[in-house]
Amino acid sequence: MKSHFFVFSMVLCLFTCESKIKPSNIQVVSAMKHVMWKGELQGKISLDTIKNKTGLYGLGPAEYLRGELLIIDGKTYLSQVLSDSSMLVKKNDQAKAPFFVYGRVNHWTTEPLSKSIKTISDLEHFLDEKAKSLSQPFIFKLKGTVDKATIHIQNLPKGSKVSSPKEAHAGQTNYELTQEHVEIIGFYSTKHQGVFTHHDTHLHTHLITTDQSKMGHLDTVSFGDDMVLFLPK
Repeated sequence: MKSHFFVFSMVLCLFTCESKIKPSNIQVVSAMKHVMWKGELQGKISLDTIKNKTGLYGLGPAEYLRGELLIIDGKTYLSQVLSDSSMLVKKNDQAKAPFFVYGRVNHWTTEPLSKSIKTISDLEHFLDEKAKSLSQPFIFKLKGTVDKATIHIQNLPKGSKVSSPKEAHAGQTNYELTQEHVEIIGFYSTKHQGVFTHHDTHLHTHLITTDQSKMGHLDTVSFGDDMVLFLPK
């Protein structure tokens, strides 16, 4: 009888315990496609209007596509291009964004990132499986070392008009990172392509180095073996 009960419990868990990820209460302001195709570059939200900063995470571009924005646990960072090889990262609670996604997480579960997960594509496939039973977006983060990574900062020339993704990315500056200790904030959704993720992915991620000297949109990465994944509890 006990063995039958154990088997029943295991089967039940397969259906009820498939995902331990808690959906995040995500808020979205405007949409990426409005910036790319309609040229709506002006700030649609001033980040100082988000009053409750406890456990707050968010990301998006700076207004007029002249920088990148990241909120980590209530602290707002703005990165801007200085040159092809240097950038300025500073705290700026009053920055504005043409589109932005944010939410709150106060409790996390942690697990070492599998050594088989090396790229953003690997991570997306892993999260797709992890979140099969979820219908809502969620926030995640990663802490550890990246062996290599490419991040970018939007740097649209002043006075530019935008009516396509190609025009929106004019002036984008890429930066290469090697053996950096970082924190990566990501938003996952299968229903927000063109809103806060690009049309070909379920992820939007920004990276900041531990010393806060470099920050931008994460394009490519090779994760180090010490990377830890944080999921909302």
